[in-house]
Amino acid sequence: METEKIIQDHFRDLSDQILARAKVIKLLITDVDGVLTDGGIIYDNEEMEYKKFNVKDGLAVKHLKQHKILVGAITGRASKVVENRCEELRFDFHYHGVKDKGKKLEEVLETMELQFEEVAYIGDDLIDLPVLAKVGLAVVPQDAVGYVKPQAHIVTQAAGGRGVFREVADLILFAKGHLPAVINSYLEK
Repeated sequence: METEKIIQDHFRDLSDQILARAKVIKLLITDVDGVLTDGGIIYDNEEMEYKKFNVKDGLAVKHLKQHKILVGAITGRASKVVENRCEELRFDFHYHGVKDKGKKLEEVLETMELQFEEVAYIGDDLIDLPVLAKVGLAVVPQDAVGYVKPQAHIVTQAAGGRGVFREVADLILFAKGHLPAVINSYLEK
């Protein structure tokens, strides 16, 4: 089956409004716990912290950055494991231990000279509400807190830690017309 047809079939249920919002995105910001991870935290007897990330999300960061879409994280918890993952993926920025995500978003936009409508944000809980309410494309995972979901433009098919970031990245790349080239670059190898 032709790449274009496969892609069109995959995104056929999206509204024109969602596609229009995604098309203008210049920055994708994500929460971490409950989005890039399933929200679980494992501690061993030496109090070492462990988290499981989805490798599909990591590949999506590469594709976004290749198409000049910035990537960042704003998370409420401070965690060396998360800092390491953000560095490994070469996020453009990542802020940890942030209690007022709305204020941090405003600081980021001022520094990067971006507007709210040029930002997509993925969050899953109460602390994310101030950001979800302001951005151009507000996204929550399928298993987000129930009363946070109404603030989103999109509820992903994936649950937290199961490729949520990838789903949103692919949507943005599709809306901007880049996804066929991304897929074809792998088919041509």
